[in-house]
Amino acid sequence: MPIARLRLIKNATEYVHKADWREIPKFVRGIYVLYQYRRRNDSYNVVYVGMAAKENAGVKARIKRHLVTKHGEWTHFSVFQVWDNVSEQEVAELEGLFRHIYRWDVRANKLNKMRSFRKLNQIRKPWFDEWK
Repeated sequence: MPIARLRLIKNATEYVHKADWREIPKFVRGIYVLYQYRRRNDSYNVVYVGMAAKENAGVKARIKRHLVTKHGEWTHFSVFQVWDNVSEQEVAELEGLFRHIYRWDVRANKLNKMRSFRKLNQIRKPWFDEWK
């Protein structure tokens, strides 16, 4: 049996062209990222961070939906599958953290509606000396 390298993430595949979305296994739960590839400087700009926490929806269904709802905004995607014992709340927390990180990035902010992660704001301290 393989040794788990990460506690939350079971599998990861990155920078896949959106034309290959059908290759995603059904019912994968986790975090996914949509990118816009820029040939000019060979970069992948994050345009959206999302999640699929319920097995009945899955990342594949979410990516398929984004082909319509965010058509033309992205070219590639990454998928980070969580382990079976990771709860929906933990997946939502991961997504919230990533969206919070990108909240001021104008490229990512174009499609991500969330400006900050409320639960993170509730624990945030202005400086390290306030940590207890």
